[in-house]
Amino acid sequence: MPRPTITDVARAAGVSKGAVSFAFNGREGLSATTRARILATAQDLGWTPSSRARALSVSRALAMGLVIARPPETLRADPFFPSFIAGVESELSDHGYALLLQVVPQHQGEQQSYRRLSDEGRVDGVFVTDLYVDDQRPALLAELGLPAVVVGPALDEAYWPAVGVDDGPGIAAAVVHLLAQGHTRVAHVSGPPEMVHGRSRRVAWAATLQGAGLPEGPCIETDFSAEAGAAATRELLDLADPPTAIVYANDLMAIAGLAVATSRAIDVPGRLSITGYEDTELAAHVQPSLTSVSSDVIGWGRAAAKRLLELVDQRPPTDIQLPQPRLVVRGSSGPAPRPHAP
Repeated sequence: MPRPTITDVARAAGVSKGAVSFAFNGREGLSATTRARILATAQDLGWTPSSRARALSVSRALAMGLVIARPPETLRADPFFPSFIAGVESELSDHGYALLLQVVPQHQGEQQSYRRLSDEGRVDGVFVTDLYVDDQRPALLAELGLPAVVVGPALDEAYWPAVGVDDGPGIAAAVVHLLAQGHTRVAHVSGPPEMVHGRSRRVAWAATLQGAGLPEGPCIETDFSAEAGAAATRELLDLADPPTAIVYANDLMAIAGLAVATSRAIDVPGRLSITGYEDTELAAHVQPSLTSVSSDVIGWGRAAAKRLLELVDQRPPTDIQLPQPRLVVRGSSGPAPRPHAP
């Protein structure tokens, strides 16, 4: 007979898995009646949380964990994580904590890494990044009793606090900027739709065009890599009616797209306008310089680390105010080409 799980307890008690975790960890937010019902249901089913979950505050590893599921080839070129880690480290080091980083090649390997970190007591909490639309990691961490901070928008079921900003307005600002320049055929090179930030950026692009009374331009889904960005750009430029502007979901793909346009002697921004997202250091130094959406990734790292330390110490949360993304207009975007222009 299979061993009962936290899911079985939650279903039988008529509550969420987060509520079960709260009941066993003694956290506030549950009525005495609900807590008693959960504990009684767990006893009836013969379920108990892991030993790690019952002894969170007995000892400290003085380390926080970050598990990144990316192929090494993709991760090495990703500008987000170096900045985010720098912010995290600056906050953790001030409190005598270290960051334990693990890189796994696939998303499926993350859960095994979290279980191992929990079972071995190597970290006191973890950061959850690269959120998926149907992300199972927060529920797993609640079951393990391992404190976590979600980096990005809060998910539907809030097992753990979230630190981040909505990136939709940044993409919307890029589209509005292009529309103001006269562009009506605005394409999008998106990230994976199963990832929260891939989906949110695509939704913002589509909604902004719809709000302006324009149809969606072509959209090509990618994995956020430069190679995929270049391939998507070639596909868009080969269309019978190619777009006059392309909104990319990150700078890496935008810079790759800029290189493709240059190799085809396509004038940027004379015939094609390009915008990116993240405003990496390189964005200001390519030719032409890249119009991009800027966000304070180092600040995200500091804020996430501060919130995780508070969670581990069971201290009240600090009110965190992160600056909203803003569009930085540079040389890669300009007026739409005139009809039939060469």
